[in-house]
Amino acid sequence: MKLLEKGPGFKSGLADLPKHLNGSTISAGLISTVFGCTGPCLVTVAAASAAGFTLEDTVTWIFGIYVFGGLLGAILATYYKVPISGAYSIPGATLMGTALAGYTFNEAAFAFIIAGVIVLIIGLTGAIGKIMKFLPLEIVMAMVAGAMMKFGSGIVTTTVGNPLVCGAAVLAFFLVPRIIKKCPAVVAALIVGFVVAFASGQFTADLSGMSYIAPRVIAPKFNAQLILSCSIPLAALVMGAENAQAMGVLKTEGYDVPANAMTVWSGVGGIVSGMFGAHNANIAGPMTAICASPEAGPKEGRYVASVVNGITFALFGVVGVYAITFVGGFPSGLANCLAGLAMMNVLIGALKSAFSTGKFKYGAFAAFCVGLSGVTILKVGCAFWALVIGVVVSLICESKDFKAAD
Repeated sequence: MKLLEKGPGFKSGLADLPKHLNGSTISAGLISTVFGCTGPCLVTVAAASAAGFTLEDTVTWIFGIYVFGGLLGAILATYYKVPISGAYSIPGATLMGTALAGYTFNEAAFAFIIAGVIVLIIGLTGAIGKIMKFLPLEIVMAMVAGAMMKFGSGIVTTTVGNPLVCGAAVLAFFLVPRIIKKCPAVVAALIVGFVVAFASGQFTADLSGMSYIAPRVIAPKFNAQLILSCSIPLAALVMGAENAQAMGVLKTEGYDVPANAMTVWSGVGGIVSGMFGAHNANIAGPMTAICASPEAGPKEGRYVASVVNGITFALFGVVGVYAITFVGGFPSGLANCLAGLAMMNVLIGALKSAFSTGKFKYGAFAAFCVGLSGVTILKVGCAFWALVIGVVVSLICESKDFKAAD
């Protein structure tokens, strides 16, 4: 048995692409692109800012995740004729903002590359199932929820700090989609927040002076602590959250899932994107879900939605500097407020995955609390310790849940 599953091939995928390129596949692909290029981009920009990175650093980070994530999805979707979409881990971006504070961008690149190597090795050995038995999804998602909860509370603090602009964005997030059914909530919040900021004289970006900043290859700098606090948690998220979610969606829709290929190429994507200081280009759960949905048309043609998504993602990555400059002109708090709103469903999903099954509940709660604390021990960040302490607590208190997973 070959490690990488065989698909119909590029010739077949490209030959059938024109007949499936229609309103349904194009709209599904563009909707997933709008989703991925609004809130998640704001989350990544906020994470880069929290880590203390420069505009040039942020530009190459955005380039790496969108260009290589988009290409990864477009290539795999074409080869397998399955709606596999590539992007990056949104929770991973959030965690990096906390874990990388005080470290250089070159050290961050090293941590990202190592995360990709971990995913690649596990994909090549086929050990993903065994790893996840000892690192249950419930504990992984509890760690994510705890470490990212500051984004949720940030909605409140930024609205109190700037009630006019942030308050308008929050109201738009909840109200506009009820009036305009197909308008994404984060897009509504972004537009209304910008309009109110501009009208009140709080938008400061000089759009006429925007200039293109080219991405660059980053020389990685070794740092052992970041392997524990960044690389391992990020690899766990890529495999246990993003890939697992995408595989589950595809199985539900009746596709033959190339699980090994999705894991291996997510590792390769992480290594390549890491060379540009980007945290991991991998198979994306939410974007795959959008492109694989019935709204994307007949089952056999939905892969084209992922191709459209991948190409438009890559184009966005090339011109990402303009989006970053635009966001940089927002008044104090608006970008963080929008990032929190964009993370709302991710946080809700993380909490649901952590506690809805009833398994590993004590370990998940311990992981949630450690992640929420933001504690650093031995210069290693809270994400790693949340995973370690969560697993240890479950081994002590609920070992039966590990046995049930066998």
